[in-house]
Amino acid sequence: MKPSTMRGAEDAASVPASASEAAVAAGALPPGPAYRWWGLPVLRAMARDFLGYAEARHRAHGDVCLMRIGSRWCYDLFTPDLVREALVDRAEDLVRRPRTIGVLKRCFGLGEGVITTEGATWQRQRRMLMPAFTPRQVAGHADQMRAAAGAALERAVPEGEAQALVDVEALFGHVAMDVILRTLFGRPADGEAEAAAGAMRVLGEAAMFELIFPFTVPAWLPRPGKAGQRRALHTLHALVDGHIARRRALPDPESGEDLLARLLALRDDATGEGLSEREVFDQCMVSFQAGHETTATALAWWSRLLAGHPAAAARARAEVDAVLGGRDPGPEDLPSLAWLTATLKEAMRLYPPLPAVITRHAVRDITVGGWRIPRGASVYVTPWVLHRDPRWWESPDEFRPERFLPGAPPVPRGAYMPFGVGPRVCIGQHFAMLEMTLVAAMLLQRHELALPADAPALEPVLHVTLRPKGGMRLGLRRRA
Repeated sequence: MKPSTMRGAEDAASVPASASEAAVAAGALPPGPAYRWWGLPVLRAMARDFLGYAEARHRAHGDVCLMRIGSRWCYDLFTPDLVREALVDRAEDLVRRPRTIGVLKRCFGLGEGVITTEGATWQRQRRMLMPAFTPRQVAGHADQMRAAAGAALERAVPEGEAQALVDVEALFGHVAMDVILRTLFGRPADGEAEAAAGAMRVLGEAAMFELIFPFTVPAWLPRPGKAGQRRALHTLHALVDGHIARRRALPDPESGEDLLARLLALRDDATGEGLSEREVFDQCMVSFQAGHETTATALAWWSRLLAGHPAAAARARAEVDAVLGGRDPGPEDLPSLAWLTATLKEAMRLYPPLPAVITRHAVRDITVGGWRIPRGASVYVTPWVLHRDPRWWESPDEFRPERFLPGAPPVPRGAYMPFGVGPRVCIGQHFAMLEMTLVAAMLLQRHELALPADAPALEPVLHVTLRPKGGMRLGLRRRA
């Protein structure tokens, strides 16, 4: 089932010209929606149904589409080859849009962290952080991941009950936040997970509002939710500052296996310098911003898909039982859990946690796919459209985990990008896959998923991450 509403189709297909019909006809500019009223109809369509409008633009105008919004020129790229040409081959010419970085800094209180820097500063931080996120280092956090999942799954169905109707968004949100707190600070959440998760939801709503809005909202301008945003930011900052201060007060703050100890111990091979106080704080905040809602959202969609596909769920459950024999999973088990891994990857294809746009800003004139993209223009890549394009995926709207089994026909590089692509591919992708696989295996060991009789049809809503409209409640039955 294709859930997007396509309400923006009429806006996308109105006329074939962007700047002028003559320029398009002459091949100087790609086709795109008509430019009228400073692009307000385009903004309206994007706000009304962002993903549906992206699909409509692709259908109406092809693989390269030009939108004009105010003074901005925005180029959609809709094929894997175009995506890789832009984000891999021309990575040095395309940086993140300055306004996007500004929104992240304001909404999440970030400074110069790895997701808000460019150029030499970003390269230095990325180089220093990479050793902490190798598969081998990530495997060292498996105990904390299992502890967080085990505690949450034990509480999911009340003691003495055989089954319960569970809000799986809240369940996996708690697990993901508990994992962050345990792996980052080396201690259980102790009540912090709920407050931190709630704060992240508030800040995510604020970020989405600012990213969709066509211009920067002045800080002094009153708006609904602003006071809640300040409280949420204070909650997260107080939590992180408190943990860092307690660690700094220890005789040897760099000892330990948690991420905070590793951040404090990092040294640049080129200069011997460590991260600054602000950089340590920012990297902790990035862990909350990047590692919580995306993982929780992916697991929620995965559980909903398995609940709606009993045969796939039974196969995953049988694989988990055969491989693990009742013991908890570990990193060494991932190669043997091929079907379970395939269900997770297919869930992220159908419902990528970050489905909207990877936006880049051209710092000089470039050419992509034969089209000139001028300095100052924006480049849009929409994983949602690439993940559902029938040219790369047979029956793209169907849940078919076998696409990701070993030996399955390969898809073009760039057609599947749940963690991004190019030099800025998510640094925590190994962490995320290990966490999701361990949590999913432990859930299947303990419970059976069931779709309530009155479960609504799947309808995703863009909210920075992709969330289900109306929430998501599933039945969990304890296994005998």
